[in-house]
Amino acid sequence: MSGATASLAQFIAASRWADVPASVRHDAKRSLLNWLGCAIGGSNAPSVGLAIDALATFAGPAQATVINRGLRFDVATTAVINGVSSSVLDFDDTHLHTVIHPSVPVASAALALAEHLEAPGEDLVHAFIIGIEAACKVGNAISPEHYACGWHVTSTCGVIGAAAACARLLALDDTQAAYAIGMAASQSAGLSEMLGSPTRMFNMGHAARGGFMAAWYASRGIGSSARALEAPRGFANAFTTRCDWSVLTDTLGVTWEIAANAFKPYPCGIVVHPVIDGCLLLRKRHAIDAAGIERVEVTVNPAVQTIMSHPEPADGLRSKVSAQHCIAVAIVHGAAGVHQFTDPVVREPAVADLRRRAFLLCCDAMAKDAAKVCVVMKDGTRHETFVEHSKGSAELPLTDRELEDKFRSLMAHGRIGGDADRMIAMMWTLETVADAGAVARV
Repeated sequence: MSGATASLAQFIAASRWADVPASVRHDAKRSLLNWLGCAIGGSNAPSVGLAIDALATFAGPAQATVINRGLRFDVATTAVINGVSSSVLDFDDTHLHTVIHPSVPVASAALALAEHLEAPGEDLVHAFIIGIEAACKVGNAISPEHYACGWHVTSTCGVIGAAAACARLLALDDTQAAYAIGMAASQSAGLSEMLGSPTRMFNMGHAARGGFMAAWYASRGIGSSARALEAPRGFANAFTTRCDWSVLTDTLGVTWEIAANAFKPYPCGIVVHPVIDGCLLLRKRHAIDAAGIERVEVTVNPAVQTIMSHPEPADGLRSKVSAQHCIAVAIVHGAAGVHQFTDPVVREPAVADLRRRAFLLCCDAMAKDAAKVCVVMKDGTRHETFVEHSKGSAELPLTDRELEDKFRSLMAHGRIGGDADRMIAMMWTLETVADAGAVARV
């Protein structure tokens, strides 16, 4: 075999733990710590309860654990539910080049399968790294045109990443891994129209399930195309107007995409984070009172307009994709945490009023992690700042300590009791844990 599919399949099958640099292993544990915190923090959200109620009727044997819910279902069902819970707060990681949130589909599938297989922590971390590489390198090859066509890239590429991770856990050979990629690519789906609705989380949860099932089918002898990614009627030609497979074939095992993974300081669309940074900075620097504001003008990358221009969000969930709401809460509340993206805050008169006076100005030259913020007061005073790189970007990443603090805050939000420090310590030493499933049972 030759081509993009074969190259990725051979990488999945041939990879060994010893091949993975120590820095990449640490980056993986950072991503897993963030993912677990998001899953715990979101585990009691209404969408998670609805997912459990909807899926429990058809669930199979108790093979894997639903995080923080005390429930066990079959691997596929558990992967969906943990995918929903880890994405519902919109606090997940982001591969900045592609805007994929890779840990949700990859970790949700890999942990459920690892628990069922009674695999050690080292195998889980290794499989997770391979899955992230697959999702993000495929995303690199088709970005940004794929997303611009309306596809929800986390689910469309995430299903391939989940399949790669599960293929590694199942020790598939290169032919089987190619078949798993093919079946995952054939299940690739998800529309960005669903951002701001509960379907967004289900896109990602079902990507986890689809990836697991693709690898499982391949392990049971079910075949598919061995050229699924690059064939004339394959993934790339169906899903994008431009593709460059060299960014996958030439970099596998050379550069590691997980090193480019970023972590959100705010639970909302990442493209608006520099705007939030700027609003918080100006509020603090000038003691701005929202009642004295005439308007707020922010100059941003056009992606903000495309993804997050929703001046009248209907509820807390939709406020996560409203740049205007982000501006308003940052100035009115002086914060943009989990509480600021809830139904009661959306309905606050002061927040709603400032949303209507927040305006987006697009600039093609503005980087995605940059923004210019200008607050114009009713007396004519103008307060301005330029944010070159947002907090959490590749240039200003969250530190390990900040990730630990984020984990603690998410645990406090989603769980009563529990030893956060013990959980954090386990995640930093996950490769030494005898049973990877312990992560789900914390």
